[in-house]
Amino acid sequence: MIKEVKVTRNYQVTIPLEIRKKLGIEIGDRVLIICEGEDIKIIPKKKSIKNLKGIIKKKLKITSENIDEIIKESVGEIGKALEDEYK
Repeated sequence: MIKEVKVTRNYQVTIPLEIRKKLGIEIGDRVLIICEGEDIKIIPKKKSIKNLKGIIKKKLKITSENIDEIIKESVGEIGKALEDEYK
């Protein structure tokens, strides 16, 4: 699905309703922004949290408090796995 959106003067974009519904994105949700070359990917953080246990090889207890640190430490593995999942 491809949708065109406008970047505002504050460099913000609105995620179209159809995409928000499909991905379950709600007001206040957090998303991951991944820049790969010339491409930008926006991934709902709650979805990535559910999938991290299978992506990260270490056995870690993933919580909302430590998720950012885990992502930073495992960005290579996570990026590859998310890329495969969202193709």
